[in-house]
Amino acid sequence: MMTIDLRGLSPAPVTPFTEEGDIDFAAIERLGSWLGSIDGVKSLVVLGHAGEGTFLTVDEQLDVIRAFRDSVEGRIPIVAGITGEGNKVAALEAKRAVDAGASAGLVYPSHGWLRFGFQQGAPQTRYQDIYDESGLPLILFQYPDNTKASYDLDTQLEIAGQEGVFAAKNGVRNMRRWYTEIPALRAAYPELQILSCHDEYLLPTMFDVDGLLVGYGNIAPELLVDLIAAGQAKDYAAAHEIHERLLPVTKNVYHRGSHMEGTVALKWGLVHRGILEHATVRTPLLPLADGADKEIAAAFVSAGIEKVTVDA
Repeated sequence: MMTIDLRGLSPAPVTPFTEEGDIDFAAIERLGSWLGSIDGVKSLVVLGHAGEGTFLTVDEQLDVIRAFRDSVEGRIPIVAGITGEGNKVAALEAKRAVDAGASAGLVYPSHGWLRFGFQQGAPQTRYQDIYDESGLPLILFQYPDNTKASYDLDTQLEIAGQEGVFAAKNGVRNMRRWYTEIPALRAAYPELQILSCHDEYLLPTMFDVDGLLVGYGNIAPELLVDLIAAGQAKDYAAAHEIHERLLPVTKNVYHRGSHMEGTVALKWGLVHRGILEHATVRTPLLPLADGADKEIAAAFVSAGIEKVTVDA
């Protein structure tokens, strides 16, 4: 388990669709092979929010894992989002993911907790049951502070101490908690790999983590690898320069009315980079407003982010 090294960039790829709404396997090959070829990319995290994972059938989810696994030809691990509502459902989902080729799992909270909150001790059982059933190495996922599925520090510490948990993806989006909880996790578990998923707030979190696990990694992996290096070197000037260069893209992709719109915007970004031919999504996601594609393309031009050539 501890051979899985995510200290760097872990993009969370979108799931490309054909214009008819089916999975576009040729586009997965282009996207996965490109991302997997970039030095500093440590894994691909599929079936998350950016990947519209909960919008796919079970068979489609497994097809996506296999397709991304094949696209990287074993160079880097594939991490699968584990999103099933109940422990048993999630545990069986994780077991299927292992069989399809996933090397680790990103465990989402049970979605009922988003509205109603969780009973103390329940998240710990979720991770334990998933690991016991599947043997899949797991990543602790800390949700935003403004949801009821955001784990208190004691819960995080107990999950991080469980067998099978090797990393934490933190998206708390509350800097008071960040500056308290990240040091506590570090002190308790020095080997725990801590990853930021603050796509829209990368700079303030960049100096406290081992890497990034972000949808943003789809569209600007080269610059995010440089940003991680600047953060690890504690070079604020270099990190700030990259942040400012990316800011037009950040605004057009993530500073939108709903964070969910970021998935659609990511696909338009990949159109601009030459990986995708269109930005088809599945409902309940909807197309962006007229003209958004041109605004996103202009932001990429402003940031000097160019098209890429992929032999796939």
